[in-house]
Amino acid sequence: MRAIDYFDKQAEAIPDRPAIIDGSARYSYADVRSASERIAHAMWGAGLRGEQPVAIYSINDARVLLCMLGLMRAGAVWVPINYRNAPDANVEYLNYVKTSWLFYHSSYQDRVPELQARVPTLQHLICIDAEDGKNPSLEKFMHNETGVEDSARLEIDWADARGNPDRLVGLVPTGGTTGPAKGVRVTSLSWGTMTEMASHYWRSEGCDPVCLSVAPLSHAAGVVAFTMFTLGATNVIMPGFDALEVLHNIERFRVTHLFLPPTAFYGLLAHPDAHKFDYSSLRVFLLAASPVSPDKLKQGVEMFGPCLCQSYGQTEAPMLIAFLDQKAVAAAAAGDHPERLRSCGKATSAVRLAIMDEQGRLLPPGQPGEIVVRGSLVSPGYYEMPEATAEIRTHGWHHTGDIGYRDEDGYFYIVDRKKDMIISGGFNVYSAEVEAAIMALPQVHECAVIGVPDARWGEAVKALVALRVGQSLTAKEILDHCKAKLGGVKSPKSVDFVAEIAKTPAGKIDRKQLRKPYWTGADRAVH
Repeated sequence: MRAIDYFDKQAEAIPDRPAIIDGSARYSYADVRSASERIAHAMWGAGLRGEQPVAIYSINDARVLLCMLGLMRAGAVWVPINYRNAPDANVEYLNYVKTSWLFYHSSYQDRVPELQARVPTLQHLICIDAEDGKNPSLEKFMHNETGVEDSARLEIDWADARGNPDRLVGLVPTGGTTGPAKGVRVTSLSWGTMTEMASHYWRSEGCDPVCLSVAPLSHAAGVVAFTMFTLGATNVIMPGFDALEVLHNIERFRVTHLFLPPTAFYGLLAHPDAHKFDYSSLRVFLLAASPVSPDKLKQGVEMFGPCLCQSYGQTEAPMLIAFLDQKAVAAAAAGDHPERLRSCGKATSAVRLAIMDEQGRLLPPGQPGEIVVRGSLVSPGYYEMPEATAEIRTHGWHHTGDIGYRDEDGYFYIVDRKKDMIISGGFNVYSAEVEAAIMALPQVHECAVIGVPDARWGEAVKALVALRVGQSLTAKEILDHCKAKLGGVKSPKSVDFVAEIAKTPAGKIDRKQLRKPYWTGADRAVH
């Protein structure tokens, strides 16, 4: 089906049920459907036709979901923008995918003139929470349907009986080991596969589903909120992560479903008041975006009950390549196959998952290799990057870039990364991008960027820097430079100065050797 059809099924079945709660703002399923229709009609009235890229640039706000559903209804293409990125990175991506529309929050209105000046394809700008000069507020825009005499006809024009399986739903950015971010072409088929599997794996019978949206809606939390609509859930929106508020809101709203990256999960466990609240409503506490510490996972079961689960996916095959369900986690925490606390789970129903060696041979249980996947969950590839797409599709499989193995019972374990990627706080950070920023400093001779274990971030970005002879530079100067150039997420958390950077015999940076001292005693090279 088309993405919007999944929402409409629930809107028709439960029109009066609360769909979104955001502070004092409340929207029923009927309200959300009506708002999305008015947004779509206004977009058509302003000239939208076909698969035009539409970016959403906002902090957490209920209207992000309204815009997301509205553009899907209009047949446009969702372009999620990370508000934590440095402006240059967002400009580069918006130009790459030829973005036509921008819905933005007034928190970023000071950045909009630069975006408009540097992204010539931007034609329509709407501020979702207030009027901003010539740019209308979302409320005002929704009442402008000039030029649309037959909106139903326009919707019919782009719909087909098969649900438009090859039509783009999103151009979702993912980092690359070199160069700019790639745009993953998410189609109705891959989006629908993810949605249907989520409604299967995350369903919990006998409860009134309430999902607490805490993580950025610009990333996985927005995807989770959308899929929860298919379960008829109420999405409660928080402006951001605050451990005490999350714990309080679980009890206050009788939350049944919660998604967090591991770093935020660790923050809940560490809060001194964590034991003071009632978590008995929780049914699905989903951890995703990076591997979870087994010890923390066990501690989580003890605190929150048998609701913890993990999903493994990536932008190219969203959310549900593998799933470690609540029963398996609870059993492992109780001592039944405790090693499974290190697992990312079993292959989900719509994919085939395997381990492959460098020659394209599928490996038996116990042997490490690259994790590969095939199935309708996998996206068609990268936008206007045929060579990069071909590179990850050799031997008839999608290559994840993760190194792992499976056991005799079909559980998969991630042990390392083939690509030079660091997952810090649930966000992908690529060493080459950070190294390029540091090497821009004239005092630097060479550098290497690696991930090291960190109790808060899972992995923290560390820069190892060798200075030019006779030059001086402080760690603070490097960190300030990186924050200005890359933004806070990608910047190193620490800098070590070294005499030289270890190399392989081929003259390449030997990351494995550089990482080794920091990972001594760990049973896997991810945290």
